[in-house]
Amino acid sequence: MPTSPPTDQFYLIRPPYRILVPVAGPESLLPAHGLDGSALVWCMSDSPSPGSIHQLRRRPGGVPLVAILPPADRVRRPQDLFGFVDQCRPHSLLPYHEQPNPLDLRTLLAEPPGDLPGAVVEYLAWRGLVLDLGLRRTVRRILELSSELRTVSGVARSLFMSRRALGRRFMKEGLPVPSHWLQFGRVLRAVLALQRPEATLMGVAFDLGYSDGFSLSNQMKRLLGIRPRHVSARLGWEWVVECWIQEEMRDGGFGPACLRALSRGGAPPSAVHSGPGSQEGELKQRA
Repeated sequence: MPTSPPTDQFYLIRPPYRILVPVAGPESLLPAHGLDGSALVWCMSDSPSPGSIHQLRRRPGGVPLVAILPPADRVRRPQDLFGFVDQCRPHSLLPYHEQPNPLDLRTLLAEPPGDLPGAVVEYLAWRGLVLDLGLRRTVRRILELSSELRTVSGVARSLFMSRRALGRRFMKEGLPVPSHWLQFGRVLRAVLALQRPEATLMGVAFDLGYSDGFSLSNQMKRLLGIRPRHVSARLGWEWVVECWIQEEMRDGGFGPACLRALSRGGAPPSAVHSGPGSQEGELKQRA
């Protein structure tokens, strides 16, 4: 009697990362899953099909994808894996095993990338922001410098630019002003530090140059929309970037072209700001 071909299995793992919840597929996920630390686990049955790649490519922003390869004898077209990695940007690609262990996945999600600024720039490209090579390098450098510098003037000097020229460069592309990238880089590091079990808010704040935990908490609320007490229960970093993107969209930090790209076909009403040049008008105040 012929057996039916194996099918893909999808699971959602959410805080506190103790169980895997079966889901129909990436199309069943909600945008809220990209803001709460959820991850999608895909147990592959075969080489990725164009349909699977399309669905996974359009999963909600902020949801990392952990892909578990099928047995070697089921991979008909190994070259398809390269297209899958390029288009779907998986967080991890794991060898075949029958049933993923939530504890192993928790450890995997808790591990920060070795090159955090580079990972953020790649994530932005996956989300739809098409930046030229020079601007990609500038964004990456600002995120790198956020570990040691506190002011945009200091960043501009490190980039051998004037502060005004740096601000104009970002405004021209419809991107958040440089100060927000700098502040976001600091807050992102704070979130990853607070995810460690031994971390304290005061200790992380002092390590990153904040005057106290209250200052860090306020900036995190302003940039991400959440307080530090919500951070320790969530793992990973992609949801942090997505929270920041959504806050910037709501506050008018992105221009119309970037909004369309990030919204994949249309900005949500809350992200559309009308009026006299929301970005240009705020540049002097926010830069």
